[in-house]
Amino acid sequence: MPAYEYKGLNQQGKTVKGVKEADNPRMLKTLLRKEGIFLTDLYESKAGTVDKKKLVGNEKKSDGLLNKEIDFAKYFQRVTLQEIALFTRQLATLTNAGIPLVESLTALTDQTDNEKFKRILSQIKERVNEGTPLAEALREHPAAFDNLYVNMVRAGESAGALEKVLYRLAEFNEKQMALRRQVSGALVYPAVMSGVGVLIVIILMTFVVPKITKLFEDINATLPVYTQALITVSNLMSSYWFIVFPLIGFGIYSLRRYLKTDKGIAAYDRFVLRVPIFGGLVRMVATSRFASTMATLLSSGVPMLAAMDIVKTIVGNTVLAKVIEDARDNVREGESLAVPLKRSGEFDPIVGHMITIGERSGHLEEMLGHVAVAYESQVETRVQQLTSLLEPLILVAMAVVVGFIIMSIMMPIMQLNNAIRG
Repeated sequence: MPAYEYKGLNQQGKTVKGVKEADNPRMLKTLLRKEGIFLTDLYESKAGTVDKKKLVGNEKKSDGLLNKEIDFAKYFQRVTLQEIALFTRQLATLTNAGIPLVESLTALTDQTDNEKFKRILSQIKERVNEGTPLAEALREHPAAFDNLYVNMVRAGESAGALEKVLYRLAEFNEKQMALRRQVSGALVYPAVMSGVGVLIVIILMTFVVPKITKLFEDINATLPVYTQALITVSNLMSSYWFIVFPLIGFGIYSLRRYLKTDKGIAAYDRFVLRVPIFGGLVRMVATSRFASTMATLLSSGVPMLAAMDIVKTIVGNTVLAKVIEDARDNVREGESLAVPLKRSGEFDPIVGHMITIGERSGHLEEMLGHVAVAYESQVETRVQQLTSLLEPLILVAMAVVVGFIIMSIMMPIMQLNNAIRG
């Protein structure tokens, strides 16, 4: 196994070097990444000497394979929020250690295993090397770096505090990731239970019920209304499945298409906010996102109006986004931020009170940070409550549906049995 001499930076930004064995340079990079070391230089060591030529030859072979991977990966890979958060924290560490920006981007490009993200970082590095500001280079890749990210980096570059802004961005992305994981993780079990329940009902209605109800047809028995309804639905699903299921699929497709239109999105967002229990959770998540993003932007030096322009695009609800847009127009005319938010009735009163206190004391971003923390805690509590509530509700719903099927079958059988005995 070949040995490699390397130089790199640890998570504290200090230079480290050493010799390590690995099957190939890529394996070595993976091993060092697990140890928290960002690779900057790498040479193959053999018999106490450094053989740069051999390493370059190996890298060229690897590049050939890499190009094939890129062609394949570009259709399937995507840049995740987790990769963006990790890149941001690593870039903050490197810049804070005094490493030039281009060298930092070079090291981070080599670190990533995502070929799509590697291409993006390579293009950003080239643009920065040509003299383009980092924010402008990032802006050319909106699929990976949104307006919030670009504007915060621009503010950091203007204020000469890029590493501080990057640290704030990393923390913000990590919090958003944790919130997203919490909400999606809490919904996994109910979604699986619902899917299993629907599958069971389809199997019963398609294969089991028709065989049993055929007995009733043979004896021309008078059936209860609910049994007749069950037989009708079962016949539709078993005999006309080639019409029923495509119709259901077309209905779902049409609904999805409608919900992607401006009118559909607005109608859905209004409906979601009014749904009992879930509407409150959606409002809490949006409020937490609004407060934390505003606090991050303002503390990074982004002007109030520009910050509100960014925030309205990330709250995830058009109704609340319209409230923020109207509030921005009022702030431009000299009104307090808290007043239009209170007037809208879409944000909880406590949000307006906290913002009012922040504006009066001159610590608006700090108060918004407190609001964000409070609502993040409420979201966590509400998600736990909903999870514990959803599971029994789904079980009850499944029991009701299966019980209805069993009752619709058993009641006629019991009536026939009583008639025969009588």
